[in-house]
Amino acid sequence: MKKQSKIYIAGHLGLVGSAIWKNLKAKGYLNLIGKTREELDLLDQNAVEAFFEKEKPDYVFLAAAKVGGIVANNTYRADFIYENLVIQNHIIHNSWKYGVKKLLFLGSTCIYPREAPQPMREDSLLTSPLEYTNEPYAIAKIAGIKLCESYNLQYGANFLSVMPTNLYGPNDNFDLEKSHVLPALVRKIHLGKCLEESDWDAIRSDLNQRAIEGIRGNATEEQILTILSKYGIQKAQGSMHKAQCSVEIWGSGAPMREFLWSEEMADACVYLMENIDFTDVIPKEERLRDLSPQPSNHKDSSTLPGMTEIRNTHINIGTGKEISIKALAELIKETVGFKGDLVFNTSKPDGTLRKLTDVSKLHGLGWQHKIEIEEGVRRIYEWYV
Repeated sequence: MKKQSKIYIAGHLGLVGSAIWKNLKAKGYLNLIGKTREELDLLDQNAVEAFFEKEKPDYVFLAAAKVGGIVANNTYRADFIYENLVIQNHIIHNSWKYGVKKLLFLGSTCIYPREAPQPMREDSLLTSPLEYTNEPYAIAKIAGIKLCESYNLQYGANFLSVMPTNLYGPNDNFDLEKSHVLPALVRKIHLGKCLEESDWDAIRSDLNQRAIEGIRGNATEEQILTILSKYGIQKAQGSMHKAQCSVEIWGSGAPMREFLWSEEMADACVYLMENIDFTDVIPKEERLRDLSPQPSNHKDSSTLPGMTEIRNTHINIGTGKEISIKALAELIKETVGFKGDLVFNTSKPDGTLRKLTDVSKLHGLGWQHKIEIEEGVRRIYEWYV
């Protein structure tokens, strides 16, 4: 990429998109394009095509997606598969049609089978059944990988796919119904601390920033206590010990998870766009012809004499390190300064018990993370408050 290249970041206000935008600006890329949902509805095929026809971006970061935690994924199954398929189909197809030089598609490590060998290598894709709770979302993301691979192989496009591990950082989603586990824990434990200290100004301020099911800071104390209790944040009843408040956490706390600071994810994405092409992620024994990007047109260039199967060209992005949900909750509790109890509700689902990425391909391409989970939790709590 050149500093004057026109770069479109789809989802530029989200967790990853905003971090990519910030990273690009810091590196001197000034010709950036971002559109809000009101300015450009990515579910509208005609609107997306008109945007590409008018703007003709040189590079595209596809960070727009419908995302959520285990509850949202399992509840809104149709929404998750439909909206993600539509968004990525519109953007990837029009990127090819209007001559985008390189595109980077962001997926998720939930694409891997529930029982995938750990750590999960790229070649474990489609080897056994997915985790049921987020299967629709995972299938949409797998389709995105295959769409990028297919345009590369048939038309000589230069589309990369990256699979980030669990991300957290500035501009994260702290909606208790729809957020992922780490930001949800940060907010719940923060509210637990405020409740145990009877800091109603802080509680009301939090609810004014992010209402919970329509309950804002101007609600009565009874209404606020009721909604907090619904999400497992409550005063201990008849407690004889020191802890006066408790925070409920879904599941046993046993599942292991890997977490990556979102600004590091952005740095990895920009690094790959600057330095890596699709041909670089094809195994050496499969590079039987020149797959460099060809002029964008409708001609079928799929005649690949002697070519073996090319698949699993996506790239895991993570730390290669994991922590249990219980240990994570304890770390957040210590960071926040909450003195109450953490209660693990074992009647709720755990999801996949282990999800650790093998990041050897990423390391081989020249990028590694630097921010460990302890520093990251401190940073995200400071940002949140």
